[in-house]
Amino acid sequence: MRTRLARAAAAVLVLPLVCALFIPQKASANTRDFNPGYIISDDSFFNSLSMTQPQIQVFLEARTCIPKDNVPCLADYRQDTVTQPAEFDHCGRYQGERSELASRIIASVARACMISPEVLLTLVQKEQSLVTRPSAYGYQRATGYACPDTAACDSTYFGFFNQVYNAAWQFREYGASDDWRYHVGRVAVQYSPNTACGSSVITIRNQATANLYNYTPYQPNADTLANPKAPPTECSTYGNLNFSRIYTEWFGDPTATRMPDWWGGCLIYVGGVGCDSDPTHLSIP
Repeated sequence: MRTRLARAAAAVLVLPLVCALFIPQKASANTRDFNPGYIISDDSFFNSLSMTQPQIQVFLEARTCIPKDNVPCLADYRQDTVTQPAEFDHCGRYQGERSELASRIIASVARACMISPEVLLTLVQKEQSLVTRPSAYGYQRATGYACPDTAACDSTYFGFFNQVYNAAWQFREYGASDDWRYHVGRVAVQYSPNTACGSSVITIRNQATANLYNYTPYQPNADTLANPKAPPTECSTYGNLNFSRIYTEWFGDPTATRMPDWWGGCLIYVGGVGCDSDPTHLSIP
């Protein structure tokens, strides 16, 4: 993954953390009907207004949460945040606060970067089980940002706010630049970091699905889809399948939401193209 500090350099694909953690799943229609080319609609992915901060707080308080160590549940988690300037084609200004609630961080990042808070909640659960099984380790690496497969995580980006903000920024980067491996169209996607496990060419239908593959660049193989509760093998990867499963369980069909016409195609980066305007107006009061 290209981090913000290195974005001006020539693009070199460094794969992000593989979310191959085995999470037992029901053999549900969601698993069997998983469409690798259309995991989530652009409308669902970029709908920053899908949940308000109070709604996020209520959602977190309603989840069963069992911390792994002496950390608060996400509903009670607070952290000082740092003001981030507006950056064209990426995020609007983010105003930092003292002791900011996690629900406020998620809502504010969502609005600043025009990413759905439902996507961010799904992401922190998919990566570190932060909603249901939080840990100190998980809060440091909440979204798996700057944690490549072949090296240690870059501690520069540790911390819940850092992780959530930079993941959202990165999702915008994928649509703002045309030099990422996964894009709308036909692309070969591996089943595992192990190249011996093979790959298949899929047709990526939209920018949001391309974003998920750039972040977690593997698709589940046929065995994983057919037997999701079987013990994992070296060719099993669950990241994008788990994203679809978790999102569906919490928020419904990830491909069903349609934005009103007045929203405008550029705001959801149709085909990867954003709005030709300064995003400063997206700042959080």
